[in-house]
Amino acid sequence: MKKIFLVVLVAAMLAATTAMATEGMKIGYIDLQRALVESDAGKKAKVDLDSIEKSKKTAIDEKVKSINKIEEELGKQSSVLSPEARKVREEELERLQRDFQRLVADARAELQKKEQELTDAILKDMSEIVDVYGKEEGYTIIIRSEVILHAKKELDITDVIIKKFNEIKEKAKDEPKEKPKEKSKGKK
Repeated sequence: MKKIFLVVLVAAMLAATTAMATEGMKIGYIDLQRALVESDAGKKAKVDLDSIEKSKKTAIDEKVKSINKIEEELGKQSSVLSPEARKVREEELERLQRDFQRLVADARAELQKKEQELTDAILKDMSEIVDVYGKEEGYTIIIRSEVILHAKKELDITDVIIKKFNEIKEKAKDEPKEKPKEKSKGKK
């Protein structure tokens, strides 16, 4: 009987302690993907990436045209070309196709690298803002929305963080760069 009473007493104390601990907690969550896409820096990064992609696509399209031209010429001239000349043209075509595949792979890798760099920089700055905001507003914990199955909409701080992020970035852009310190003019 004493053991049952002791177990019930411990369970009641744990439940009371847990209830008291959660009462003082302030919890929030942020959708970092949405913040990244909707922030001014995220929108600018998207424009920059689209520009890079467009220039790479132009180079790729030109390579496709040259491959198609050689394939067409080879098809038309195959009956009149000597075996040696035909072999030279086929080797040229194969080289162009390898170059094309390399160009596409390099363009894809460069685009992914640039996207990762831009994303990492934005998320680093945003994480710092979330940390400062969390401390200023007394949050116990701020969680990424990707790990939440259910939460009240009132706990979502994404819009607030986007606004603060944009304000801080705009303010930093408007502030003049530090001027180099003038050398002191001393007597010689």
